[in-house]
Amino acid sequence: MKGVFFAALLMASPAVAQSPQFADLSNTIPEHHYSGGWEYFVGGGVAAFDCSDNGLPDLFLAGGEGPALLLRNMGGMAFAPHDTGLTGVTGAYPLDIDGDGVLDVFVLRVGPNVVLRGLGDCQFEDATEALGIDAGAGWSTAFSAWWDAGANRPSMFVGNYVDRDDPKGPFFACDDNQMLRAYGKGWTSAPFGPGFCPLSALAAPDARDRMTLRLSNDRHYYVRGGHEQMWDIEDGRFLGADDGWPELMLWGMGIASRDITGNGLADVYLTSMADQMLQLAQRDGTYRAAPFSMGHTAHRPFTGDDGRPSTGWHAQWGDVTNNGRVDLFVAKGNVDQMPDLAMADPNNLLLQGPDGTFSEAAHLAGLADPARSRGAALVDLDGDGRLDLVVINRRAPARLYRNVTEGVGNWLAVDLRQGGVNRFAIGARVTVDTETASQWQDITIGGGHAGGQLVPLHFGLGDATGADVHVRWPDGEETRHSIGAVNQHVTLRPE
Repeated sequence: MKGVFFAALLMASPAVAQSPQFADLSNTIPEHHYSGGWEYFVGGGVAAFDCSDNGLPDLFLAGGEGPALLLRNMGGMAFAPHDTGLTGVTGAYPLDIDGDGVLDVFVLRVGPNVVLRGLGDCQFEDATEALGIDAGAGWSTAFSAWWDAGANRPSMFVGNYVDRDDPKGPFFACDDNQMLRAYGKGWTSAPFGPGFCPLSALAAPDARDRMTLRLSNDRHYYVRGGHEQMWDIEDGRFLGADDGWPELMLWGMGIASRDITGNGLADVYLTSMADQMLQLAQRDGTYRAAPFSMGHTAHRPFTGDDGRPSTGWHAQWGDVTNNGRVDLFVAKGNVDQMPDLAMADPNNLLLQGPDGTFSEAAHLAGLADPARSRGAALVDLDGDGRLDLVVINRRAPARLYRNVTEGVGNWLAVDLRQGGVNRFAIGARVTVDTETASQWQDITIGGGHAGGQLVPLHFGLGDATGADVHVRWPDGEETRHSIGAVNQHVTLRPE
C-alpha cells in the first residue's frame, strides 16, 4: 500500500462544496418506530445491502417490540415496504453466511436470534436451524464476522447484553457472549467471556495490523470491574497492558473505524454517554486519545439550551461532499429519561477541514434532529455518488434524507467479488490513489450500533479525474487496476 502521511493529505484542497445539504424525505416511507420497554432502550440498527440485485442498497430496519421493516430500493429514493414478520429485533447485519453468493441477514433479537437466508429478489427464509446455527436465547446487541484462514465459512461473534434471568440484575449481570466458529458444514457454539455488556463489536486490523475483535462495552451495567476489550483473533487471547492496551472504561455504544491521519492504520471513534472518544492509531501498535482541539467530541448538544452531556449511538465515517476528506455522522439521543443527560440532543455531522480538525454542520445540512436516535446508515441510496442517510429513532419515526449537495467533488464506488466461499471478499483492503492523495478502506462486518452495511466502498476524490486502485484480497493476493473515468461504480475481481 502506498504510504501517505497526514501532511500530504492536507496539501489537497479540491474546489468543491463545503456546506452539505440534505432533503428530508421521511414522509415518503412508512412511519416506523423502534419501540418497546427497557429491553429496547439500546439497539435499533439499520442493515444496508443490495438484496434485489439492482445496484442500489435496500434497508432492513429494526423495530424492537414492533415489526422489523424491509425497504426495497426501487430507485430514485423510492422504497417499497415489506413486513418481515419479525419482532423483538434489536439490529441486523448483512453477510453471505452460506457462501452461495446471495446476501443473508443475521438478525439480533431479544430472545433467539434469526438467520435469514437470501433467496434472491429480496426474498428470505429462516434458515437458522437448517444452517446449524445456535440461535441463543439472550439479549443480543452486537455482532461481527470474519473468515479465519482456511475456513469454509465465516466465524461470527454475538454480543449479549444484560442476563434477563439473573435475579440479582440488571447491574453486575452482563451475560456471556457467543462465539460461532466454522466447523464442517456448520458452526460450533461456545460462550465467550468475560462479558461486559457489549453494544458494538468489530473484527478488523488493529494498530498492530493484526486481526483483532474490538468490543465496546456499556459501563452502565458492568458498573465496575469491566472495560473495553480487544481480543487477538489469531492468538485467541485478550490484549492487556503488556500489549500496550490499557483498561479503558466507557459507556460504550458504537464503533467507527477509518484511517483519518494517513499513516496507514485505522483510527477508531467510540460513542458513549457523556463523551465521544477518538483513538488515533500509532505506529508502535498503540492508540492515543485525540486532543480535544480536533473538535470531534460532540460531548454536549450544539443547539438549544440543554447543556447536559450527550449520549452517542451509531457513528460512521463518510465523505459527504466528496472533497477527499472523510467526515463523521453521530446519532445521538437520551437512553430514555435519564435526567443527568441531555434530552434534546441533535445528531451531529462533523466535517473534516484541511487541517484535520472537525466542525459542526448538522444544522446547516438539515440533519440536526433532536429525536432519540439510535442506528443509522450513511450510504449512497440513489447511485448518484452522494452519501444519503437513514436514521432509526426511539419514540419517533425513522428519518430518510437525500444528499442534494451541489458542486460536490468526484467519486468512485468500489465493489469486490471473488470465487470460493467468501465471495464478497470480507477482509480485503482497497486503496485508491490519485495525484493528490491516497485513501484506503477494509471490507468488514461489524461496528456501528446494532447495524451494518455491505455495499460498495465509497471514496470522495475531490478534483481528481482518474485513480489507481490497489486491492489486497483476503488470501493475500494483490491486484492493481487503473481507473480512467471517475464518478462510477466499478466491480473488481482477482486476476
